Amino acid sequence: MALEATTTLNHPVNQVAAVFADEAFQRHVSELVGGKLESFTVDGDTASAFTATIVRQVPTGRLPELAKKFVGEHLTVTQVEKWTAPDADGSRHSDISVKVAGAPVDVTAVQRLIAEGAGTRLELSGTVSSSIPLLGGKIADAAEPFVGKALNIEATQAEAWLAGEIH
Repeated sequence: MALEATTTLNHPVNQVAAVFADEAFQRHVSELVGGKLESFTVDGDTASAFTATIVRQVPTGRLPELAKKFVGEHLTVTQVEKWTAPDADGSRHSDISVKVAGAPVDVTAVQRLIAEGAGTRLELSGTVSSSIPLLGGKIADAAEPFVGKALNIEATQAEAWLAGEIH
């Protein structure tokens, strides 16, 4: 299942990237959806190329009953973001992989932070897949709206975080 999302943030790329690499921000987003940040690491200097690894425990309350039978009340989600160093105009991108422990769902995506004047256009494109024969497509289709919503929440919260509306 394909993922596509675009939004604009009213802050420069370097500030947006810094928020995505901020443990307090990642904790806020995790707790906002009723989850918990289990661990957060950044390898490398965030002013250059770096890798962020975010491990969250998220509730399954909004999943279909059939899915909850298999995965229980919580899922452990590991998100790895491999960020490039900034381009000459400050734009950057990250290769994102998401693994869900105990669920046959994988997400691969590219997130681009594109400098536009004083702001940033955030573009995300990727795929949701499942490794289960025959049912994999249905599982990926069911997971896609949740993944898309999670990515939109992160962008919306980043804008509010940078505007000083939350902390």
